[in-house]
Amino acid sequence: QVQLVESGGGLVQPGGSLRLSCAASGISFMLYFMAWYRQAPGKQRELVARITTGGSTNYVDSVKGRFTISRDSAKKMVYLQMNSLQPEDTAVYFCNVQHTITRRDYWGQGTQVTVSS
Repeated sequence: QVQLVESGGGLVQPGGSLRLSCAASGISFMLYFMAWYRQAPGKQRELVARITTGGSTNYVDSVKGRFTISRDSAKKMVYLQMNSLQPEDTAVYFCNVQHTITRRDYWGQGTQVTVSS
């Protein structure tokens, strides 16, 4: 059974930092792309950052230079380091994994990130 468990969300002031973590189980980790999505109230879910099995990354323009995605294959973890957070980063953040061949994907339950003074 595939399970993705996110942690690390919370309330932070503008300019602050948070590190999201996603623990994956039930998958062959190295066969999956890993990604973080977010969904703000009243908006569609959007891709924030993605990392391939080889470590290549891509980011939505609004977070480039501020967020960093990484993966630890030994621990089956994926991380999102978020710096210089702004109120517009407020959203529920979701961990996503996608099989490199079948494209079957799975979602975590989400973790709330709120940026407010």
